[in-house]
Amino acid sequence: MSMPFYVAPEQQMKDKADYARKGIARGRSAVVLQYEGGILMVADNMSRTLHKISELYDRIGFAAVGRYPEFENLRLMGVRFADVRGYQYDRRDVSGRQLANIYAQTLGTVFSESLKPWEVEIVVAEVGDTAADDEIYRITFDGSIVDEQGFVAVGGSSDHVGTVLKDRFAADAPLSAALNTATHALARENGEERELEASNLEVAVLERSREHRKFRRIHGRRLTSLIEEGQAAARTSSGGGDTTEDEANE
Repeated sequence: MSMPFYVAPEQQMKDKADYARKGIARGRSAVVLQYEGGILMVADNMSRTLHKISELYDRIGFAAVGRYPEFENLRLMGVRFADVRGYQYDRRDVSGRQLANIYAQTLGTVFSESLKPWEVEIVVAEVGDTAADDEIYRITFDGSIVDEQGFVAVGGSSDHVGTVLKDRFAADAPLSAALNTATHALARENGEERELEASNLEVAVLERSREHRKFRRIHGRRLTSLIEEGQAAARTSSGGGDTTEDEANE
């Protein structure tokens, strides 16, 4: 008679965490950071249809890395929750904190109760009336939630990307300079140095000055011109990239 196979709970949790981290590490990173006009979201993503960055509600954006079908399920869940709550109560009653908590509960339940954890890491960002009111939440595969200040990087190389971001981040930077900071960090993922062009990037903003729906994608000629402006400003400011005047309005 064979003995039943036993794995300690601690080992099970460790194995799940290792599995999720390896899955997330296979993809490219994304960053979310404040700039003078709101919150900027940038992902290393060549696909024009499989978005890593999306709108959840009027003032709330979503950025994710990992397995697309899994974080797309989370995005749809968040959109449905926001729509229903906004309809039943008031649109102002929908908050990024609520959505972040729901995502944390969902991912935590999947991690603890399922054999396979979801290989995702997500950010929920809400732009406020002032920079001090902005909120950025990072939610990991096990349901952990962190209230980030100013900027955050998610993905397999998030520690390295975050270190580069920290060296160049300025909350009051114009959009072109903030985009330059984000692309500079993403281009140095895994310690390598690449040239990121507009075709490699998915970019959106939560723009404080816009009425009602704050989310706006930036692409095409507008994105190319912002990248060029940021690079030019970085060259003329001895590498700081924060002395250009720019406002992102199409």
